[in-house]
Amino acid sequence: MSISVTGVSRRFGNTTALHPLSLEIAKGEMVGLLGPSGSGKTTLLRIIAGLETPNSGSIHFGDRDVTHVHVRKRRVGFVFQHYALFRHMSVFENVAFGLRARPSSERLSNAEIHDRVHHLLERVRLEALAKRLPAQLSGGQQQRVALARALAVEPEVLLLDEPFGALDAKVRLELRRWLRHLHEEFNFTSVFVTHDQEEALELSDRVVVMSNGRIEQIDTPQTLYRAPANRFVFSFLGETNRFAGEYREGRLHRDQAWIQLDKAGAPTSEVLLRPHELILTTAPDARAHLPVTVDAVSPVGSDVRIELTADWMDTPWLASITHHDFDRLRPERGGAFFVIPARWHQFAPENA
Repeated sequence: MSISVTGVSRRFGNTTALHPLSLEIAKGEMVGLLGPSGSGKTTLLRIIAGLETPNSGSIHFGDRDVTHVHVRKRRVGFVFQHYALFRHMSVFENVAFGLRARPSSERLSNAEIHDRVHHLLERVRLEALAKRLPAQLSGGQQQRVALARALAVEPEVLLLDEPFGALDAKVRLELRRWLRHLHEEFNFTSVFVTHDQEEALELSDRVVVMSNGRIEQIDTPQTLYRAPANRFVFSFLGETNRFAGEYREGRLHRDQAWIQLDKAGAPTSEVLLRPHELILTTAPDARAHLPVTVDAVSPVGSDVRIELTADWMDTPWLASITHHDFDRLRPERGGAFFVIPARWHQFAPENA
């Protein structure tokens, strides 16, 4: 089921939570709403669900206008951050709840409910735990029960509000992979809210980046990261190093530090750099003169993360180098090096 959001806005008293915005979500698409706290992403999700009423605009599921349709009649499955399971009910009865709560004219037989619930528990790998209570499950298992319960009523749209926010990092990673496989199997249309950039980029077909009640950019994860529309999107999607100074004849200067820019480009007072775009060297070259001191080294993971400080910096920089370069350079705390930018990013002043 496709979703069409047209000119939707929402105010709470004198506070504007959503400025008028529009969004098209294709059938079977998984879309992530990404942004910091207060960006309006949860408000937008609740409006799509029918838990909030917009002050303007409309919501369509396919050709059906659901703007003023009660949440119970929208055929929406909703998964909350804190599971919202019934503590006194078994796993089986939690998943079956929505099916048993249907009007008698729409209710399945007990045999049909039994078959559907057991099929879902099998798909979420919890069939052996059907008789347990929620308190006897781990956080990850409880979230899988919540998702199975949402899917049991065969919703046209599945909505998830920070679905993995209450879980530890390892469990979150496992459930992200699992949800992606489940989405491909069932092919439901899904919208989820997150403030976790990695989660949004890994799970989504497209990501909606929001800020201050507005949509900043809607794109595939690859396009968002490689071609951000503005400074906010660039800074929000990953670690950012900032070099600000005075532009003179193709160079950006700050004290004795400088970066050589493109002389044909527009003058700027600021460039931004990703940690993996920094080259750590023992000497400067024609591209830059950026002396730094190593403040911390973290060799855990696929790359080595190095925190750098300098008198010309406002805040420490983060560089990410390969283990091969780490073995070659042997950077230690207090060591003196230079940074060369392999790439830098510039945004128009109105987007700063």
